[in-house]
Amino acid sequence: MRLGRLSFFGVVLAMILASDAAPAEAPGQVSAKLAAFTAASPRCVPAHFNRSSLLPGTSVAVAPLPDSYDASWRTQISMVGAPASAIHGVHVSGSRSGSHGGHLRGYSQGDGASFVPSRPFSPGETVSVRGRVSAAGHARSFAYHFVVAHEDHEISAASASGSSRNNYRQMQHFHSAPSLLAPSIVVSARAPQASQQDILATPYAGAGPSGPMILDAAGNLVWFHPLPSGTQATNLQVQQLGSTPVLTWWQGSIVMQGFGQGEEVIESASYNQIGRVHAGNGLKADLHDFRLTARGTGLMTVFNPIACDLSAYGGQSGASVTDGVVQEVDLKTGLVRREWHSLDHVSPSDSYSSPARSDGRWPFDYFHVNSIAELANGRTLISARNTSALYELNATTGQVVRRIGGKRSTVRLGGGAATAYQHDARVLANGTISVFDNGGVPKVHSQSRGLILSVDAQHRTDTVVAQFEHSSSLFAGSQGSMQVLDGGNVFLGWGAKPYFTEFSAQGKLLFDAHMHGTYQSYRAYRAAWAGQPRDAPAIAASAGLGK
Repeated sequence: MRLGRLSFFGVVLAMILASDAAPAEAPGQVSAKLAAFTAASPRCVPAHFNRSSLLPGTSVAVAPLPDSYDASWRTQISMVGAPASAIHGVHVSGSRSGSHGGHLRGYSQGDGASFVPSRPFSPGETVSVRGRVSAAGHARSFAYHFVVAHEDHEISAASASGSSRNNYRQMQHFHSAPSLLAPSIVVSARAPQASQQDILATPYAGAGPSGPMILDAAGNLVWFHPLPSGTQATNLQVQQLGSTPVLTWWQGSIVMQGFGQGEEVIESASYNQIGRVHAGNGLKADLHDFRLTARGTGLMTVFNPIACDLSAYGGQSGASVTDGVVQEVDLKTGLVRREWHSLDHVSPSDSYSSPARSDGRWPFDYFHVNSIAELANGRTLISARNTSALYELNATTGQVVRRIGGKRSTVRLGGGAATAYQHDARVLANGTISVFDNGGVPKVHSQSRGLILSVDAQHRTDTVVAQFEHSSSLFAGSQGSMQVLDGGNVFLGWGAKPYFTEFSAQGKLLFDAHMHGTYQSYRAYRAAWAGQPRDAPAIAASAGLGK
């Protein structure tokens, strides 16, 4: 059952659902892949990091990246930068699987196409791609190759869960809707200067069900969508689908290794599902971030564990590593326009995590991408927890052009500017960067904090503009979010700690609330939202109530 506010928002919206455009898995394919995962893992990193995705002499950027070793066995061949009509004679061949037929399918944006093979590739094989691109009346030939990775099939399907005890105090109870069990909210501080916008959260790992949740400015429940047992939700946001405000969130399983395997959900103001967006190339959407763009695409994080010889990095030769992936998916066609892999651009040696005990069940999570933000200058900012660094990417070539923090920062960090295992990096209107700095785990700082950083490109420096800490010295070892509101107030979601806090720009506490018990919420945001639920209100009367 859902609980909704009876307010009007007139929106009529149709959307073509995005789905995985890769070919279906053939019978017997899984057993073949399992047999390929041997004691001696293959290579997974390129000879040279941070290569451009642009084909030489053309305006076309491709994925998988040329000379890479981390492609999915179900990958498309993505080509962005020329109309589909300008791409000719595409021929794709695997060193083991032979020539691959397929179809060239154009993106709805009109700036490229994916070659979708009619059958999957074989793990470990080298795939050769050749074709021609026409421009200004001339055709330019291209040819390149990449290697298909061996998937890690030992990842546990067991999902993260919370308290198994049905604790009455941790949940709200409604006489009119007895089956609705939303987390209890305790508001301990609320100043008149606090925002009047709603609070969006996704409680999980508590005594009751997980699901997206909206609270009003005072902390009262507006809407809660409980999910089935074993399914979690994260990252509830108000976003724009074209000109229409919508709710988006991730839902699926949070595996024991700390990432998500699921899908992105889009709902209208009437709380009706209008879209489900899946990752492409045989992969699954991760819980950490999902961003709708004005060009009709979705940007999402993906975690992809693959077999990898880690002996050069202090690990085992028969190990695996979790590749941090950012995908851009065309919402209308489901095709993958771009796919960025951390293993192509950032060395495993840059990680603060250790590969010493990594194996197939517990892959080396060296990167852990957790946020994506498109910038006005044609770059993309991403955050990686386990390198304690932010990366600015050239959105066309995929190359890292600036590193903020970590072992190989390209800017000099001022006092207090170094983050540790941070989340949710965003670029503000004035060019500064907001970030939730966890400070661990392992513990580097005494407590978690919100930070606003100023990066001076000319002098290559990074300085602290402001920081926000809870009076209770909260330490959130994972998750978390920071949002700078209109007017300058700052709203923090404390991730692994079940708190939501708002500060003034000067650091004065304006609002503080928490959930009972073991609940967590990966992020929490304030947002203006008006819903028009189609369900009739649930009303019940009972003698003695209200006396």
